[in-house]
Amino acid sequence: MKLSVVIPCYNEVATIHRILDAVRASPWPDKEIIVVDDCSRDGTRERLQGELAGLMDQLLLHEVNRGKGAALRTGIKAATGDVVIIQDADLEYDPNEYPKILAPIVDGRADVVFGSRFGGGAAHRVLYYWHSVGNGVLTLLSNMFTNLNLTDMETCYKAFRRPIIQSIEIEEDRFGFEPEITAKVAKLGVRIYEVGISYYGRTYAEGKKIGYKDGFRAIYCILKYNLFR
Repeated sequence: MKLSVVIPCYNEVATIHRILDAVRASPWPDKEIIVVDDCSRDGTRERLQGELAGLMDQLLLHEVNRGKGAALRTGIKAATGDVVIIQDADLEYDPNEYPKILAPIVDGRADVVFGSRFGGGAAHRVLYYWHSVGNGVLTLLSNMFTNLNLTDMETCYKAFRRPIIQSIEIEEDRFGFEPEITAKVAKLGVRIYEVGISYYGRTYAEGKKIGYKDGFRAIYCILKYNLFR
C-alpha cells in the first residue's frame, strides 16, 4: 500500500530538514513525500530547492502565502498513493507512528483515521491549558453536528483513502480545514476510526502559529459546513 505524505510548510527553516529525515526514516517502505511551500520568507524555500531537494518526491510552490488549507488542497490534488496522510512541517507529530495510524485502513476496517492527542496513553508535552479547553470545546461542538464521538477534531494527523479525500472540495485556506474536512467526511458516511498518538507540542516562541482568531473561524466553519453545505 503506497502512502502519500503531504507536508504543508510555511517558515519552518529550523525544522524542515529534521522532519523530512524523520518522514523518510519512518517505518513505511512505500511512500511519496509531497511538500507544499506556502511562500516561506525565512529561507525554508531556498533550502527545499537546494540542499533538501533530494529528500522529497514533489515540491510544490505557492507564490503568495495562502494558508495551511490552501497548501493541503494543492498537495492532496498531487497525491498518487493509496492512502494520504497529513504531516505538519514542525516536530509536534512523530512519523514513526504511521503504522499505528494506518492500521485500521490496512486491515480494511476504516476509510479515514484521526490520530488523537487525547485518546490513549501516548506521551504528550504539557503546554497551554486554555488551548486544551478550546480544543475540547471545538471538538464537542463539531461532534454535536456530525454525530461523531471524536476526542480530537483539530489533530494534524488525519489519514484518508486517496479517492475519498480527492473527491472532497477543500474550500478553507487556513486552519478552518480541520472542521471543514471533518464535517464533509461525516456527511459521506465513510468508516472513521480514531487512534491515540503522542504529541510533542511547541510554544509560540518555538514557532507555533495557530491563534484565537483561528478558534473563532473554526466555530464558523463547524456551523457553515454542517448546516449550510
